[in-house]
This record gives sequence, structure tokens and C-alpha cells, in this order.
Amino acid sequence: MTQRKTQAFLVAPVHQDAGLTSVALGIVCTLQRLGVQVGFAKPVGQEAEDNSSGFIRQIFNIEAPDSIPLNTVAERIASNQSADVLEDIVALCMNASKDANILVIEGLHADATHTFTSQLNIDIANSLKAEVILVGNGAQPKAVADLKLSARQFAREGCKVAGAVLNMAPEEFDNQAAARDLAPMKLWGVIHETPELQAPRTLDVARHLKATIVAEGEIATRRVSNVVVAARSATQFIPHLRPGSLIITSGDRDDIILTTSLAVSRGMPIAGILLTHSSTIDPQLMELVGPVLETGVPILRTDSDTFRTARRVIETPGAVPDDDIERMNAVLETVAEHLDADAIAASFHMPETTKLSPPAFRYQLIQKARSAVKRIVLPEGEEPRTVRAAAICEEKGIARCVLLGKRAAIEDVAATQGISLPESLEIIDPDDIRAKYVGPMVELRKSKGLTPEQASAQLEDTVVLGTMMLAVGDVDGLVSGAVHTTASTVRPALQLIKTAPGSSIVSSVFFMLMPEQVLVYGDCAINPNPSAEELAEIACQSSQSAAAFGIQPKVAMISYSTGTSGAGNDVEKVRQATELAKTTDPSLVIDGPLQYDAASVAEVGKQKAPKSLVAGQATVFVFPDLNTGNTTYKAVQRSANVISVGPMLQGLRKPVNDLSRGALVDDIVFTIALTAIQAQTTPVA
Repeated sequence: MTQRKTQAFLVAPVHQDAGLTSVALGIVCTLQRLGVQVGFAKPVGQEAEDNSSGFIRQIFNIEAPDSIPLNTVAERIASNQSADVLEDIVALCMNASKDANILVIEGLHADATHTFTSQLNIDIANSLKAEVILVGNGAQPKAVADLKLSARQFAREGCKVAGAVLNMAPEEFDNQAAARDLAPMKLWGVIHETPELQAPRTLDVARHLKATIVAEGEIATRRVSNVVVAARSATQFIPHLRPGSLIITSGDRDDIILTTSLAVSRGMPIAGILLTHSSTIDPQLMELVGPVLETGVPILRTDSDTFRTARRVIETPGAVPDDDIERMNAVLETVAEHLDADAIAASFHMPETTKLSPPAFRYQLIQKARSAVKRIVLPEGEEPRTVRAAAICEEKGIARCVLLGKRAAIEDVAATQGISLPESLEIIDPDDIRAKYVGPMVELRKSKGLTPEQASAQLEDTVVLGTMMLAVGDVDGLVSGAVHTTASTVRPALQLIKTAPGSSIVSSVFFMLMPEQVLVYGDCAINPNPSAEELAEIACQSSQSAAAFGIQPKVAMISYSTGTSGAGNDVEKVRQATELAKTTDPSLVIDGPLQYDAASVAEVGKQKAPKSLVAGQATVFVFPDLNTGNTTYKAVQRSANVISVGPMLQGLRKPVNDLSRGALVDDIVFTIALTAIQAQTTPVA
């Protein structure tokens, strides 16, 4: 390990049910956020559903080796081949450490039928000179005592214990007291129990019950957070209905089917309907309620009785299935949020890197937004995704969100969608503030002859109202577009906010979260056919945006030709734009025209543009027109399964950002964070 210059850490549990996998992968998540090249190995697989290596490959893009099955290890140890087993484990871990600065090794949990597991953890740590990270279950009364006892056992065997993590701790757990009791051992973090992360998909319940799928609906995405057994009347059943409810009933309970359908028609996202006794819904009733239930409600059937079925549903395994990437991502984000990144960083010897990895980008994005403490207005305040995103941003301190909308409507959306609205979340009724902005809007548009009556009418549009709030400084940024078009978001900004000093156009960039690093693409959303002068300005704006978000800008001006190999008006425009950008900003690291492969692939860059400072290592890609840019970003996003964050608008005096109408909640959260950071870095005249 020393020869490879890879630092190794063994993550080991001190008792059963410590949540070893989630903590081990959460540590990997934290390290990637810190920009570290991480390797991962789970040398011994203890269960058939051991999913660590699969999640590592899918979520973190790390090539982890396959585990050695526990039964194989047990047989070889019983045959006096312990040394050979350990040699194979060391070889597996060494292979996993290639190209990594840090190797995280998931150890073995205690197993009453295989008493050698604890000693094997010690042997692995010693063989690889790995420091040990201990994991305890914070819900167990003796968790801290078990951690201290295990630390002494490892120390007696010559192992260094780097720190400890307490997982699944109850809400009332005293973090500070635990840290004092564990001293001098470092407490790396306390992860509190989060019930919503335990919710299986309706698909997982169906698999566990071996149920018949009557109607698939959104079976792979809806989650069961509440089980409702329809044993009494509909009026007594209604108070138990809430988002995530799995309704267990026999098909002849017409009153329950009708009541459930009514709740669904009002927008309640239930987990599904589970029919018992091999029953079916009456065809006449199904004809009536079918259009409602066909909006995505899964319907399952089992031959068991209602109460036995309910008991079996509750017994659905808690382990995250290997195809539930959404849930595991949420688990790991929660673990990483509760780990002490500073304490972890202090234990690792991390080299400098010029590439910003996607996890590091997302982590820095949230951290920078938190430190900015900006007030962001959301004109689409009654839209469900926007409400949920605002609640998340408020809870996590990402930004101080302002929802424009009627409080009753927003609270109704929250109740229907199962969203908990923080008390500090600001909700403003547009009718209460509209008159305040009529005068300022008339003043801003006086050159166009805008009258108070016209201003009042335009301010009926919440996007215009939010833009005026931004124009006069009542908020720091605006995010819209979940239900509005790009034009509806951008036009008021151009009219009321106007371009920033030194900018003549507004353009956009996407942050493309490639497997190994984050790239910037511009302009992929705003300008259809920019001139050479406008293209040069887009290049300068995109370079500044990249730098503001921690990406070292190396700007490639993209064309179908590299250098002087081609000719034509389109190539000449890119060549001219490159020279203009260099004149505007002599410090800019820029080259063009470059073909995409010459800009992005080191070997091709060396061949086609050997003297270029950009070829093969570009981080900012400026496309010659909207057709090329938009097509390329969507092709990369969909074909390579790449997450894109944006579009982020640049060139405005104050930050306004547009969402895709298909934006997910996470997309809105990250766009709010981007906007908060822009508000911190955008100079205002």
C-alpha cells in the first residue's frame, strides 16, 4: 500500500445492525465531496443481497472488485488456509487501490455462526496497514461502551483507530456527551434515525409478498411510508390517509375504493392499493374510478387475508435493494451530511487536484450557498415541486426562500404531498404586495411609456412581480420556469433587471457532471445564432462563471474544424470570436476553433493541436450556435446518463435563473443554490 501511496481505512462494526454499508459508502461520499480519488473494496461478502460493490459502481463510478463469498472464506479457514485467504483479500484490496489516493475497505459484521469475522477484521487492518473506523448503533444503550471496548481490542493487536461513527441514533441522542466519553478517540459523526429513508418502494413490497401486479402504475417510484388496513368504515378510514399510504383492503369494500380514489383525484400520492383474499374491484366501480387510479396508482393482489397481509408488509426487509438507487443516494447524502468533513479531512493526506469532481462540485455548491445567506424569490409558489424544494432549502440553510402564492393553497399542496413546511419558510400573498411595486415599475419603464394601469396589470403575473422584487433589492435572486416558459422568465428580467455592466447580451451555461469532472457548456439555451462579438462575450461570461464555481477555466471554442484545417463562414466566425475574447481578456486561457474531440480527449488534442494550452483538457466548451449547443448537451446528458445543472443565466445585473418544465425537485434545489452564489458574486452597478 505504501508503494502505491494509497492510504487505507477499514470500516468495522462493533456490534450487529450498525448500518455498516451505509456508513462505509457515506464515508466514500464525503471523500468524493472533498475532491479525493477514492477506491473501495468489500473483500468478503456476507449475504446474498450484499450490495456494497454494486452501489459503488452505480453511484460513485468506482470500479470495485467482486467480494469473496463468506462461505468460501469459511471453508478455506476450516481447511487451515487462513494465510492464503488473507493473501487473496490483500490482493483484492491492492487491486481496488489502483489510481486511488484513499482506499475505503468495508469490513465484516459480527456473525454468530462464523466466529472468525472479528479476528479477520483485525488481520485485514494489520496486513494492509489500514487505520480503523469503528461504527456503532446509536440506538443501543451500550453503543459508546462497545466502541471503546472495540478500540482497545484493535489497539492491542497493533491497529490504529482513526475515529468512530454512531449510526441510527435516536433524536434525543446527546452528541456532545458521546464525543466526551469517547475521547481521545475522534467522533467522526452521529447519524440520526430518519424514518423516511426506511420507506420501501411499492415494488419491494410486491416482491416480498410475491403479490400479483394488477396495475403497475408507478410501482418502481412510489414508496410505502404508512400502512392503512381498511377494517372499519370509510369515515374512520379517512383520517389515516396520507401521502405514501398503502391501502390494504378486500376488493368488495366499494366505500374504501371510492374514498381512496377521491383522495387520489385531489392529488394525494398514495403508495398503492393492495387487494386481499384474491379479490378484485367490481368492474362497474372500476369503470367509474379507473381514470383516477390510472394516473400512476399501483394495484396489487394477494391470496392472503387482510391482517396476515398487513403483518407481512411490515416485515418487508429494511435493506436497500440493489436497484433502488434513488433511496441509496438519499441514505448516503444523509450520512455524508452528518459526518464531520473537517475531522475526516484531518485524518487523510489529500493531494492537490486541478479537476473538480461532480461530488465535490455539488458539495461546494451547497456550502457556498449556505455561506451566502441569500433571499431567493420563487414566483411559482403554489407548484408542488417548488414547494418541496423551498422546504428543503429552508431546512438545510441553502437559501432563504420566498414563495409567492396564497398561504392556504400552499399549505394544501404541502398537506397533499406530505411536505413539512418549516415555520421560517416565507410565504407572501401577491395581492398583499402588488401595489408596492407599481410606482417603481413605471419608473423603470418610463422610456416605454408604461402607465400605472398597465404596470398593475403586468404585475398580476407572479414572475413579473418577483422580478420587480429583485429589481428594487427586496430579494437577491429569482428562480422560475417549472411551469413557465423560458421567455416568460427571461423577458421580464431583460426589461426590468437589464444586463450587467460590461455585458451586452444574456447567455447561459450548463454544468455537466461528467463521471470524472465537471464541465461547463455555453450557450445551450438562449442565443440562437450569436455573432462573433457575441460569441466572444459568451466565452468571457462562461469563463467567469466557471471560476466562480471552483472550476479552472480552459475555454474551447467549438467548431467542426480544428485550427486551420478547415474553412468557411462558420469556422471563421469561431476563429474571429476567439481572437476577440483574447483581446477582451488577455488572461483568458482559450483556443479555437477546436473540434469537440480535440478539446476533450488528451490523445486527440495532442495530435490535432499539439501546441494548444486547451486541447485535450478543456473545462469550458463554447458552442457556435444554439442548435449545436442544445443538441450536444442533451445528447451527452441522455446518452451518457450525465446530470446537468442549469441553465444558469449570465450577463444580467442580478441573478435570474430558468428551470426546465420537467425539472425534478433536486434540479430546483441546485438552481436555487446556484442563484444564491451568483447573488454573492455578481457585481451590481
